[in-house]
Amino acid sequence: MGKVAVGVAVVCGVAVAAAAAVVVHRKMKKSGRWVKAMEIVKEFEEKCGTPIGKLRQVADAMTVEMHAGLASEGGSKLKMLITYVDNLPTGNEKGLFYALDLGGTNFRVLRVQLGGKERGIINQQFEEVSIPPSLMTGTSDALFDYIAAELAKFVAEEGPDFQLAPGRQRELGFTFSFPVMQTSIASGTLLRWTKGFSIDETVNDTVGTLAGGRYTNNDVAAAVILGTGSNAAYVERAHAIPKWHGLLPKSGEMVINMEWGNFRSSHLPLTEYDHALDAESLNPGEQIYEKVISGMYLGEIVRRVLCRMSEEAAFFGDTVPPKLKVPFVLRTPVMSAMHQDTSPDLKVVANKLKDILEISNTSLKTRKVIVELCNIVATRGARLSAAGILGILKKMGRDTLKEGERQRTVIAMDGGLYEHYSEYRKCLENTLNEMLGDEVAGTIVVEHSNDGSGIGAALLAASHSQYLEVEE
Repeated sequence: MGKVAVGVAVVCGVAVAAAAAVVVHRKMKKSGRWVKAMEIVKEFEEKCGTPIGKLRQVADAMTVEMHAGLASEGGSKLKMLITYVDNLPTGNEKGLFYALDLGGTNFRVLRVQLGGKERGIINQQFEEVSIPPSLMTGTSDALFDYIAAELAKFVAEEGPDFQLAPGRQRELGFTFSFPVMQTSIASGTLLRWTKGFSIDETVNDTVGTLAGGRYTNNDVAAAVILGTGSNAAYVERAHAIPKWHGLLPKSGEMVINMEWGNFRSSHLPLTEYDHALDAESLNPGEQIYEKVISGMYLGEIVRRVLCRMSEEAAFFGDTVPPKLKVPFVLRTPVMSAMHQDTSPDLKVVANKLKDILEISNTSLKTRKVIVELCNIVATRGARLSAAGILGILKKMGRDTLKEGERQRTVIAMDGGLYEHYSEYRKCLENTLNEMLGDEVAGTIVVEHSNDGSGIGAALLAASHSQYLEVEE
């Protein structure tokens, strides 16, 4: 009887030890996976590093490329397009002006009644029109015929609040959010269609933002758009543009559309995820700067890192969540919401993972790592954007204080990324101040110019009106 009991006890002891061994093995396996996942995050963070020294190199490289792009066509990755805008609005403009804003799958028509310095913008009205998909892949003639017909309809429905001065033709500014080589203020050649247009076959939105900013603030000298894409424009001295041939404008100034999204430099901190994203994009080797700073791509970079963590470290369990494999499924507004989740249990992160990626039951520890990943990607983008702005300030000679001079410089900002992603915006502004130093930073103002691009085109129609000299 005693021997049997001992035998049973031994068997039970072996079973318990075996079960414990399985538990320990599982814990070790889980722990090993976690270590591997953290290694991936740490390596990514190091490669995304933007110490001030590196940012200064990026800013200097931007300035060098600006000089090269102004010297000759094709001399730089920056196109530095001459816009033929040599008179920015002053706030004195009067009359009724129109704008047409074509930038994606919709276009807007807008009218604005200006009352001069005293009254400013008296009234404005706009209408948004969807572009039928068939026209986005058809001929340019068909597209512009459709736009013209919608514009005519908009003018025909004009109410008594808008008054065109007797004997005047209607004047319109055209915001065209595609790269254009302009040949005058009213004409240009499309360089390439982007944003889903494939048509074989003329204010830029950033220039519109600059004009909109200058109308209300005479210190505005540059504009930056940070949205789905990114671009910058600034006021250059006309004699500092070697590729300009012809008479210098009376104002002595010329607005330059940089097309800065195409900037690239060996100093940009690029990772394997950025290289893979670029290689699989519609325009490999192009728009490298835009691909690390703009809203189109930030969420996708986060997705690619999570995908690798899932594949190599089973970050979300033994199988890779199928939705996580879908390119661009994690859009930047979702990333922004997760990054800015202030709830103690990161409930927003949990909900976004469940709703967008169909990943349920994540631990708080896992969710914290995801927030950290969002922070790494947003911080790199914001700091590199700040470095680009510093490059522009350097080119304009506004990055230092000249003796006895305290010139104020305003950068007009627009775009959904800048407007809605507050962590990105704060990081950009803090980084710019850090690089400028307290004294110079006190003379540089970064301000949001809401809907600058739309109304800016109407304001440019006003500042370049054929009736200006009659009024004078």
